[in-house]
Amino acid sequence: MKRTQIVVLLIVFVSISLLTPLLHVAGADSVPYKWDNVKIEGGGGFVCGIIYNPSEEGLVYARTDMGGAYIRNKQTLEWEPILDWVSPDEWNLLGVESLATDPVETNRVYIAAGTYTNDWTDMNGNILRSEDYGKTWERTELPFKFGGNMPGRSVGERLMIDPNSNNILYFGARSGNGLWKSEDYGKTWTQVESFTNVGNYVEDPAFEYTADNLGLCFVTFDSDKGTKGTPTQDIYVGVADKENPLYVSHDAGKTWKPLEGQPTSKTFRKNNPDAMPVGVPHHGVISGNGILYVTYGDRGGPYQCDDGAVFKYDTNSGVWTDITPPSGYGWDGSPEYENWYGYAGLSVDAQNPDTLIVTSLQSWWPDNFIFRSTDAGETWDPIWEFGDTWPSRNLKYTMDISKAPWLSWGREANADKGGIVTGNEAMDNPTPKIGWMMGDIKINPFDSDEMMYGTGATIYGTKNLTDWDKGELVNIEVMGMGVEQTAVLSLICPPIDGVELISGVNDICGFVHEDLNVGPECMMTNPTLTGSTGLDYAELNPNIIVRVGTTDKEQYENIKKSIGMSKDGGKTWSEVQPNVSYTFPAANEDDIVQGGVVALSADGSTFVWSPETSQGVICYVNGGWKAVSTLPAGAYVCSDRVNPKVFYAYAENTFYASDDGGQTFEAVQTDLEADSSMIKAVPGREGHVWIPGSYTGLCYTTDGGKTINKIDDITRSDVVGFGKAKDGGDYLAIYICGEIDGLYAVYRSDDMGKNWVRINDDQHQYGSINYAITGDLRVYGRVFVGTNGRGVVYGEPASDGPEPTPPPVSIETGDINLDGQIDVIDYLLLKRHILRIDILTGESLKNADMDGNGTVDSVDAFILKRYILKITN
Repeated sequence: MKRTQIVVLLIVFVSISLLTPLLHVAGADSVPYKWDNVKIEGGGGFVCGIIYNPSEEGLVYARTDMGGAYIRNKQTLEWEPILDWVSPDEWNLLGVESLATDPVETNRVYIAAGTYTNDWTDMNGNILRSEDYGKTWERTELPFKFGGNMPGRSVGERLMIDPNSNNILYFGARSGNGLWKSEDYGKTWTQVESFTNVGNYVEDPAFEYTADNLGLCFVTFDSDKGTKGTPTQDIYVGVADKENPLYVSHDAGKTWKPLEGQPTSKTFRKNNPDAMPVGVPHHGVISGNGILYVTYGDRGGPYQCDDGAVFKYDTNSGVWTDITPPSGYGWDGSPEYENWYGYAGLSVDAQNPDTLIVTSLQSWWPDNFIFRSTDAGETWDPIWEFGDTWPSRNLKYTMDISKAPWLSWGREANADKGGIVTGNEAMDNPTPKIGWMMGDIKINPFDSDEMMYGTGATIYGTKNLTDWDKGELVNIEVMGMGVEQTAVLSLICPPIDGVELISGVNDICGFVHEDLNVGPECMMTNPTLTGSTGLDYAELNPNIIVRVGTTDKEQYENIKKSIGMSKDGGKTWSEVQPNVSYTFPAANEDDIVQGGVVALSADGSTFVWSPETSQGVICYVNGGWKAVSTLPAGAYVCSDRVNPKVFYAYAENTFYASDDGGQTFEAVQTDLEADSSMIKAVPGREGHVWIPGSYTGLCYTTDGGKTINKIDDITRSDVVGFGKAKDGGDYLAIYICGEIDGLYAVYRSDDMGKNWVRINDDQHQYGSINYAITGDLRVYGRVFVGTNGRGVVYGEPASDGPEPTPPPVSIETGDINLDGQIDVIDYLLLKRHILRIDILTGESLKNADMDGNGTVDSVDAFILKRYILKITN
């Protein structure tokens, strides 16, 4: 009988070692946190539109293509986000197609929210409406998608309020969905059946992203053709139809017809023989004296327009006039039209209706233009022009980027002539530029000296615009303070003095943040990457940092630089030699080794790089590169944070480990639930790796992958990070972006995943947050989260309320995993402690001392085994 019991015991424990134990999670409570942005300052992404309210001084909004919308604080003049409540499940709402501010009840604001019209989302567009300047919102779903981040996203505004009857709104839709109208302040909407032209312009049918119909571009009202309290009679609509780009209604929207005498693709002057036919209307504005001004391009933008025009239409006489700004003047003073750009941004001075400004779109070389006219377009003055000696330029402005100095793009800005690099560099790479993707520009309706315009990186503007007319310099400065509109790709928080965080950011490389509340002086350089997709530091020597990313061959001189290393905590960077792209050349010369993720050994002596390109995983060891043939291309890699020789990888449902510095890997676990995982190793714990499996939940291993433990009740986890342990805790704080009890949020655990608390709230959700997360090993409770459009946000425990105590469990001798039970899992943990595989601490160690002699050894294991088998009590 005793022999049988021993056999049964062996069978039980052998079987248990092959299974996946479950740690059951109690329902997650919420704890108060305060949230803010890690300051990059000035923007970082495309600001598509700036919308002043014409009736309330100082009220102005900005819209972005994927980072929500902002309102400008009248006192601080900084922008404040108004859509941070958008949940991860509804991230699509952060793409703002259009925005309207009510000219009558100025507290009302409306947003056409929706990012993509293709199959990248299955969510329809929503019209959001607020009666308190964007503090709270209601919404109405329309039966089609919007395209806040699609081609032509800076045209507009598509969403407009009737200034004479502000209960009426119109919305010009994409994708062949036509014109829509609301008569109850945006609550319900119906299609305007009498408006039959839904547009036909498609940017490029060969690609999914550019294959959609641009549709209707803008709606504008002639408020003088109506009386207060009754609908405006004359309404104009711009349509992406080059043969009939403008429509008008003279009966408050009952009937519509093409505007007589308007220019079409057949009649526009051809300024660039290589361009497409002109005819896409970008903006239409009616001045206070009844002139309709319209800007046109040959494309919808915002990346490319090769030709364009500016026209005006006298709504009183019906006369059309071509007022396109000339590209230059001949020796005899005659205007020349040799455009390589179109026209987009347009604004009329509300104080002086014959004064207007327009922007070029898109003059990548040498810089974009702003044109100003004070005589209704009869003559124009460009903000810069070529000088007498090629390629010198005469500048009519200064440029101040001191509030966001990273806008020098890693180059040395020349203080002479307003910080614009002169000489030959001015032809190729002026630093800083006036801007690019300048799809919208606005003059403050209450102050003719204030002008702002959106770019692909920030909001620029001036407070002395009228000095231009006096022959004096216009002082352009950064006016995007408060806007944080970046897509974050990677985050690390090395525990070193003088560095709070290092971020990898798409489009603008990334930054070493020395102060969370002050923007960095410069982006990371040498090399300056388009986006830093992977970052890592050496846990045992955290001043050593490596980063990898993507590069733009048209922007940077040497496209084969896509990895950098620092040995002084990010103060300086150097390129890793030899150049890996020459060691592993691709069949296509443009397919250099770039992107992906990188893992640096704990001592910083070697690293493993899994790029996004075709070359496969590679290892840098002993000053040279080696191919890692034992891993599939695209595997996600990380390093053990204690043992410099150990690396881990995950790919294709398989967990891999390496014990030779990443040169070879061996599959440790196969047929795991998750197809892929952004695995992360735990600082200070050899063999501890956490495995977020997206929709398969969250797992971890404490023995380098030999045993995989699953956290039950976490139905989704995308990213995981670690930070300083709670006082008295024996395991680092764990942070995830994931789902518990059906709610996707940011969660923290202080007890190795047994209990979780939600640490963000419904007003701080930030849309997509499944890209990067990390805690801070120096500050308990601090967590950094990378968003897709709202930059880096960070949270810290609020001081105005205590955190709830996790639900108590019954603690007694033998209950080593502290779950209120004594079973074979406790025995396994005790055996692993005795074998020095894992070390017990705290209450777990106390409960493992079965005989109470102060020492945990094999005698305690023997006693616990007999208790589990009910041999002894």
